[in-house]
Amino acid sequence: MLRLNRFHEPRTLLRLRSEGKGPMDISKFKHEIQLRVRSYEVDWQGIVHNSNYIRYFEVGRLEYLRRIGATVDMVSIQGHGKVVLVRHEIDYEVPAHYDEMLTIRTRISFIKNSSFAMEGIMEKSDNGPVVSRTIAYHVWLDHATNRPRPINDDFRKLVQAFEGEDCEIHWPSKEV
Repeated sequence: MLRLNRFHEPRTLLRLRSEGKGPMDISKFKHEIQLRVRSYEVDWQGIVHNSNYIRYFEVGRLEYLRRIGATVDMVSIQGHGKVVLVRHEIDYEVPAHYDEMLTIRTRISFIKNSSFAMEGIMEKSDNGPVVSRTIAYHVWLDHATNRPRPINDDFRKLVQAFEGEDCEIHWPSKEV
């Protein structure tokens, strides 16, 4: 039996933020890029197809990593283990259309032992409305075993230098 209320009750971190952790605070986003919607990214209704929002946010995440000084070429990434996307949540608020300029803001909101989260807000440029919000959870895997491994301290330092107090970073305990 289909329980519709299950689908109408969002269980996302986006909802949890509005229940005590607060909504995504745009002032905490220190990185942004702009993209123009291209004709082949819209569907027959003239709005951006939902699969393209994932691409837009991915571009934002990669440019964020470049901005903080992380190396994103394939050789370096493969040498430090694998960083894989394990969950991606998107809330759509208003549609984007052909030829509109979009601003994508990106941040890392937390780093734990082997995982971290990147949040994003997409807006219509020139102080337009919020189009979409996202949170993407990533896990750092050991290259040989494909098992979670601690995130590289150099990566933590890059994020801390860029985000400051706006990112919750858990440092692994050093046993002596």
